Amino acid sequence: MNKEDAKRLIDEALAVGRQNLLEPEAKVVVSAWGIQVPASVLVKGPEDIAKAEMITPPFVLKVVSPDILHKTEVNGVITGIESKEEVGKALTEMKMHLAQKAPEARIEGFLLEEMAPEGVEVIIGGLNDPQFGPVVMFGIGGIAVELLKDVSFRLAPLDRTEVFDMMKEVKSYPLLTGFRGKEPVDMDELASAIMKLSEIVFEIKEIKELEINPLLVCGNKVMAVDARVILETI
Repeated sequence: MNKEDAKRLIDEALAVGRQNLLEPEAKVVVSAWGIQVPASVLVKGPEDIAKAEMITPPFVLKVVSPDILHKTEVNGVITGIESKEEVGKALTEMKMHLAQKAPEARIEGFLLEEMAPEGVEVIIGGLNDPQFGPVVMFGIGGIAVELLKDVSFRLAPLDRTEVFDMMKEVKSYPLLTGFRGKEPVDMDELASAIMKLSEIVFEIKEIKELEINPLLVCGNKVMAVDARVILETI
């Protein structure tokens, strides 16, 4: 999809009273601005497993539901699925957990994705603040963001100098530059992704909050592994 298609998707969600996008929709939005996302297919059940031929294992399976924002809390994520033959077993397992932990949740389907390579997990996000306008956040991601709260903020839109200053403010910055002999990440590619997110929240005022966590950074690859968008009518 292009940017106009992504904006129409948001308008259609608001028109039916939805206040958040499903993960596949959120990834449509970020990819329309050029942020890479994993190759994926949406499946409803075992009858759709043949769609897995379109993507390459290992896979990740995630529940898609407007009522489940934190998928890991209800066992709504299974990683390391090595073949399409294992997808059916993973689907059965996940449905069992969801029936126990989120019995009233509306299930729209399951997102089957190619697993991203290992790398540094960062979080980038943005919101349209009633007082300050569009604001962008950067920090070390994954579950560590809630524990460490190692983040920095800037007003959007951002130029490249502001983005680099923003990244250098977090205490975990050395993780990006080759900590203890590990390969440094491509800082220019990471900065470009942050600038693209800045453009999204600056251009689309209907986005109340946008969060990519984790944004996986490995060498010169930057990929939005998970994305969340909360909407509001303006």
